[in-house]
Amino acid sequence: MPSDTHRADERRFLDERGSSATLAPNGLNPATIMEKAVRERIVDSYFWKEQCFGVNEADIVDRVAAHVSFVGGTYGVGQRPAPFLCLAFKLLQLAPGDDVLAAYLRHGGDRFKYLRALACFYVRLTRRPDAVHRLLEPFLEDRRKLRRKGRAGTSLTFVDQFVDDLLTKDRVCATSLWQMPKREVLEDLELLEPRTSPLGDIEDLLEEDEDDDVDMNGGGENGGSGGDSDEEGLIEEDRSERRRSYSRDRSRSREGRVVDRSYESGSDGR
Repeated sequence: MPSDTHRADERRFLDERGSSATLAPNGLNPATIMEKAVRERIVDSYFWKEQCFGVNEADIVDRVAAHVSFVGGTYGVGQRPAPFLCLAFKLLQLAPGDDVLAAYLRHGGDRFKYLRALACFYVRLTRRPDAVHRLLEPFLEDRRKLRRKGRAGTSLTFVDQFVDDLLTKDRVCATSLWQMPKREVLEDLELLEPRTSPLGDIEDLLEEDEDDDVDMNGGGENGGSGGDSDEEGLIEEDRSERRRSYSRDRSRSREGRVVDRSYESGSDGR
């Protein structure tokens, strides 16, 4: 059968005797990267039969924009495969090149944020460790929101958190990720350059925070004592003014009483 002919059930890709597709860049068979139970659920799902038949790399963009509204593996009581997982399995079958993946990753609008997440997931499944870090680490600064749906229900996540899970966790979206060497090992092998955080050197930041705390504490003690003395002086002045006004009021009231008494005595004598 010609290679450009599609079967309705796509069974040739899932043949137990092996796959006609070439191995992924990391040396894994793309047909067996996902577990057998997950693959069977994907192939038997309605979304796979309706939306993933005869799809090429360009159609993936339309399918993601129209049908993918959350990231996830299997969800619900029946553990149905999510459209995100079905399209990831379709990418394993299509095996797009690096130029196509770069085009997927460049799409930056909110409409295509799930396309970027899908491309990151596929990169983690098929690329070599150094390529995975080089391609995914720039998106650790992507703060856009994503919906994640799983067995526990729907939750909120972010693109940078999803990418961090791909780099650090062993299982994401109902898929066991192949174990990569740590970044420190790749740096020792000179496959990667040391990563610089966008915030700068952590040690320098900690030293600056300590200096700021010392300055604030020292300035607060001096400034606080000066402030207290000024306030005490103002309070003393207010008290003295109140005492003076009170004494003046008392003297006036006494003078008024003396005048009244003298007036009353004069009137009585008359």
